[in-house]
Amino acid sequence: MSEQPELRTPRLILRRPRLRDAPRIATLLNNYEVTKNLARVPYPYTFNMAVDWLVRQKRDWSPDSVTFAIVLPDDGLIGFCGMHREGRLAEIGYWLGEPYWGKGYMTEAARAVIAWYFSATRADELLSGVFHFNKASLAIQKKLGFTEEHMGTRICLAQGREIDHIETILTREAFLAATAGTTP
Repeated sequence: MSEQPELRTPRLILRRPRLRDAPRIATLLNNYEVTKNLARVPYPYTFNMAVDWLVRQKRDWSPDSVTFAIVLPDDGLIGFCGMHREGRLAEIGYWLGEPYWGKGYMTEAARAVIAWYFSATRADELLSGVFHFNKASLAIQKKLGFTEEHMGTRICLAQGREIDHIETILTREAFLAATAGTTP
């Protein structure tokens, strides 16, 4: 497949992860307030963990298996947003460093990634979800048109236990309706 696209929004650049991102990833993820919201990220989080994760990022990518580094031009890397597929549908996952919370960056980044995904595929649905206590992330998903499907559980490595997880789904139609008139 061709080179992974770079996406641009009014404030952000979404690009392929780079090995030189490791120090910044380690700094942003070595924060329990961030990792307690993520299923697959341990705490504490080290530089070596960031390097290992970056090395495992596939050279080959597809719309169902892609990771975008979220970059704020004046600050550098501030988080990640990407797709992975384990079952019938792709799932979007994301995180932002705590200093960047509450500024609309993740809504902007996720909107751009989802718009790109729906334009690059024939998929009509996309999955996501949040731990039951993560109201901010659920609010982002609702803004983008996701609806709650059911309550499940997921393991949280940082918390070392299974936690109630609100499973969400987004249809292409709901996304277009929710984002009509917005800039990606």
